[in-house]
Amino acid sequence: MRFSLFLAGLTATLAAAVPLDEQLFGRSVDLGSKLHGEERRTARGDPEGNGFHSGYFYSYWSDGRGSVDYRNQVNGTYTATWTNVGNWVGGKGWNPGGPKVVQYNGTWSGRNVNSYLALYGWTKNSLIEYYIVESYGSYNPSSGTSRLGTVNSDGSDYDIYRTQRVNQPSIVGRATFYQFWSVRRNHRVGGTITVANHFAAWERSNLKLGAHDYMILATEGYGSSGSSAITVKEAGVEGVPYPNEPDSRRDNN
Repeated sequence: MRFSLFLAGLTATLAAAVPLDEQLFGRSVDLGSKLHGEERRTARGDPEGNGFHSGYFYSYWSDGRGSVDYRNQVNGTYTATWTNVGNWVGGKGWNPGGPKVVQYNGTWSGRNVNSYLALYGWTKNSLIEYYIVESYGSYNPSSGTSRLGTVNSDGSDYDIYRTQRVNQPSIVGRATFYQFWSVRRNHRVGGTITVANHFAAWERSNLKLGAHDYMILATEGYGSSGSSAITVKEAGVEGVPYPNEPDSRRDNN
């Protein structure tokens, strides 16, 4: 996730001076390959990186500020506790992603701090970074941008947005690419995400995805402290998606 710092709660005058893509979630986002900050925290829990664990794909990154204890658990479960972080994000899911029916449940303490839960993914050719935001805390990710449409899915309306990143890091190196967003109006922590509904709604808004790379149910904290414990799976599918993948980890780009 690529980001430019922005803190919710700055004055409206300052917010107006910040580029749109720096306002969303308080920074621009790229879970796939982050640049490490100079100030590193003491490692806790599992090491940062991405790979496979207990039959699921996972990704975990932080900018090294504050303390994060991220732990992959059995099957599609992970837990995390973060304290006074700059920015961190992690979660479990699939590689590649796609129009799955995703089920998730758990706990998340981010309602009153700068944090969110989202189904997050990438595509290539075209290079697109996308989010289906299920819940956010003290900062509204749709602030300062124009709504392109709405899709009703899984018990709520989601507002659709698009932003652009110019010459920024991505899963293929520095590039210019679009970010697609669906932001749920009725927040929740747990339920079903019919991903195909969002992909179809984006297509109707002329937001075209490419070939799918990874997709995870992510927790993120930004300038905050909190905790989460999330379990994710594909509806109607028995067992783990990658039963033959050994546990593995590679460094973030």
